[in-house]
Amino acid sequence: MSMNHPGAPVISSLLETDLYKFTMWQAMLHRHPQTQAEYAFWCRNEPAFPLAELLPELDRELDHLCSLRFGREELDYLASLRFIKSDFIDFLRIFQFQRDFIRARALPSGQLEIIARGPQVHVMGFEIFVLALVNELYFRRLGGAEAALAEGRRRLDEKLAQLRVFGAQEAHGRRHPFEFFDFGLRRRYSGAWQREVISRLAREAQPFFKGTSNVLLARDLGLVPIGTMAHEYLQTFQALDSVRLREHQKAALESWVQEYRGDLGIALTDVVGMDAFLADFDLYFAKLFDGLRHDSGDPVCWAEKALDHYAKLRIDPHTKRLVFSDSLTLPKALELYRRFADRTQLGFGIGTHLTNDLGLRTLHIVMKLTQANGQPVAKLSDSPGKTLCEDATFLAYLRQVFKLPAG
Repeated sequence: MSMNHPGAPVISSLLETDLYKFTMWQAMLHRHPQTQAEYAFWCRNEPAFPLAELLPELDRELDHLCSLRFGREELDYLASLRFIKSDFIDFLRIFQFQRDFIRARALPSGQLEIIARGPQVHVMGFEIFVLALVNELYFRRLGGAEAALAEGRRRLDEKLAQLRVFGAQEAHGRRHPFEFFDFGLRRRYSGAWQREVISRLAREAQPFFKGTSNVLLARDLGLVPIGTMAHEYLQTFQALDSVRLREHQKAALESWVQEYRGDLGIALTDVVGMDAFLADFDLYFAKLFDGLRHDSGDPVCWAEKALDHYAKLRIDPHTKRLVFSDSLTLPKALELYRRFADRTQLGFGIGTHLTNDLGLRTLHIVMKLTQANGQPVAKLSDSPGKTLCEDATFLAYLRQVFKLPAG
């Protein structure tokens, strides 16, 4: 499949977002619908040209995004997911992104500023769409699509060949199987390329490929939609008046348990670092949640800490799952699998290496929650450079509350 026509809108369906946007959205609508929030865009590396040059095209794409509504078939698909509730479907039936809640502008430095601000249940959905828009517009302008796609197909052939060798030589004899899934929507080369890649994986990478976070592709290709929670969900609880800052992780996890009653049981661990997370992840939560997701820091060290924690709580690690999702490549996922496959269930969410591995320098872009209810929030990552907070005073206070060393 070739790229979308350069003049065609990047996004044509509101289903084309990550599953965890819907799961967090439903939880916040039910439990904290009054929350006000601000999300901001960052590019962490140097692009080939100033991203501010994309502003006219981005504004047109945002106008189009804000014209879209959920269709009947899209709502029917969401309603078929057992953890999606009927009142959330009713909300989505009348939902439409409001253009007044998002603003993009060019900064004198050549950087692109994008701010979404308003009721959280009306602005939290912008994130994945904005990242997909910026990426596709960037690579459209960069040019060289024919050569890039040829290289992407060659590299995809290599990945499939690697999986065939693994299946023939190594996949048997381990206690738990190798399972991976696509987490590549936000940093993909294009929507058409992601569809081509995932279609081939669905046909040719069995039994290892288990699904995608892209809800539209999951529906269209008959795959399992994958995802639970992201940083913004736990961060929001840092700013709720009803929650003490020291208790925000416990409050967020408890709220999730009450919302989903056993579904969607993979907890994210690195909002204030793995050590601080495990201090809050007591026997109650460790029994209720199916497992943990890694998104920063050394993955081997993280996994050993998780397994040690389960051992201390006398929980059989073979009943739990560790999901890795931080800058994974297929070789890195297989290496981690070889190390831990006889000790616990595993899952691997691979993003850019699946959907933007075409020999081009990729953008390291994010759009993160910066404020909730007028208060700053923060992510204290286990990886240098991934900590996010616009308020140094709050960041220092958060470190003090959780007894974390200065960054």
